[in-house]
Amino acid sequence: MKVLLIEDEEALAQDIVKHLHAQYYTCEWVTRYTEAEEKINLYEYDCILLDIALPDGNGLNLLQNLKQHHKMDGVIVISAKNALEDKIKGLDLGADDYMVKPFHLAELSARISAVIRRKQAENTSPIILHDLKIDLPSRSVYCKENRLDLTRKEFDLLMFLYFNKNRVVSKNAIAEHISGDHAEGFINFDYIYSHIKNLKKKLTEGGCDDYIKTIYGIGYRMEV
Repeated sequence: MKVLLIEDEEALAQDIVKHLHAQYYTCEWVTRYTEAEEKINLYEYDCILLDIALPDGNGLNLLQNLKQHHKMDGVIVISAKNALEDKIKGLDLGADDYMVKPFHLAELSARISAVIRRKQAENTSPIILHDLKIDLPSRSVYCKENRLDLTRKEFDLLMFLYFNKNRVVSKNAIAEHISGDHAEGFINFDYIYSHIKNLKKKLTEGGCDDYIKTIYGIGYRMEV
């Protein structure tokens, strides 16, 4: 599961990142409004932990943008502000939960898990794309009723391309989605080529059209 942490308190953020990594989450961390805005515009997350008071903007504006663009990321607002009006505004704007600092990390991970489960339950209808069917709760993919044996990363890659359908996504964007911030440490994109190749092969062998197109020198596009 992939989490985006938007928090400018370094000590707290480092504790959260360390705790979530131990819980097997992929956790990315940004400290500024502009960085967060770029992340949420480019990528999909299972849950976003959103601080309200950021150095260069109000976190509630990010929440508003998410909902205006109908993005399905779960959002937990984390804030030092305990005023009732702040909590109400956050929830009215579409936040899934609200936590006041300080809080226990175990409670935070429990809240994240609950938000993700709730979001998955809301998205029970399968995605139908011509001869391709994707069932999100079970993470199952079918081509003409033939179930495809996809790895976790292949499924995540397929969903990333689907949610960015008809748009070119760069190799950098794919690398970061699959591996999080650890992608910066990779020298080349051979592992991306391998995942794309295997995914395309499984789709073709299952009887699907070739939806994934290579945009040479840039990245890939899922044509729908």
